[in-house]
Amino acid sequence: MSSISFVRCQENALGSIKQAILESLSLIGYSFPSEIERVVIKPNMCYYWDYSTGQTTDPKFVAALIDLLREKISADVKISVVESDASAMKCRYAFPLLGYEKLAEEYGVDLVNLSEDESEPVKVSVKGFDFDFSIPRTIRAADLRINVPKIKYMAQVRVSAAMKNLFGCNPMELKYKLHPKLDEAIVALNKIMKFDLHILDGLMLFGAFSRRLNLVMASEDPVAFDAAAIQIAGENPRKIRYIGLAEKEGLGTARYVAKGLDTVKLGKEYPRRTFKSKFIAFAYNTGVKVGIFEGE
Repeated sequence: MSSISFVRCQENALGSIKQAILESLSLIGYSFPSEIERVVIKPNMCYYWDYSTGQTTDPKFVAALIDLLREKISADVKISVVESDASAMKCRYAFPLLGYEKLAEEYGVDLVNLSEDESEPVKVSVKGFDFDFSIPRTIRAADLRINVPKIKYMAQVRVSAAMKNLFGCNPMELKYKLHPKLDEAIVALNKIMKFDLHILDGLMLFGAFSRRLNLVMASEDPVAFDAAAIQIAGENPRKIRYIGLAEKEGLGTARYVAKGLDTVKLGKEYPRRTFKSKFIAFAYNTGVKVGIFEGE
């Protein structure tokens, strides 16, 4: 079984966030390797929603992580914050709107649009589906890769967390073309671009609505991380298809040991969907599949 930490950030301040991240890493027995020269941080910038909605990663959380990396590894470590263009989101707009352009300037880190990065083609198969993907140079060259996802509902996979966030490392722009085989595509991308560490920005989380939880989770196992996130969101990990696929591909295990906060209590605090909202999401998703909702 893999270890996952659950820590409460005491205040919404940089020092408190940094301390919560450090505590979360300590609980899982993780320490940063000293020989690291290049680090990649992948926040969630899936759309133009401000971090206060709980939909995207708070740049303040990433700033605290950058401070910690420079403190624990080296002041000279090269850090790249990365995202890629998506079907309905362009990095040239998202970076300034979501506060990451300002972050990059203030903290002296590189802000990389992976869709414009030099990339290397690679073939990968999952459950009989063959994919032709590309690995961006910035991802490939990193010595340490850190994933900073959110927890939220998504019609196609039910719950999005660590593994789905790495879907954004895929440099192709029209990602919606992968939605018919999204579970397999998520697992395929996690196979070819493995991240070393997954740290949840749970300061604000979005479920049925937005709520401040000041939660930090950490794990080296993305499958275990997502299994825990899915349970907190009120769903059964064994009913989420990409979890089973990821286990079969050897990416991790859904079995985990919780360190820190009571996960049952966290599940009660998370703004879970009601039966009515689940029905609406189901109806919407079905409508999209049969073409009822135009423009989707």
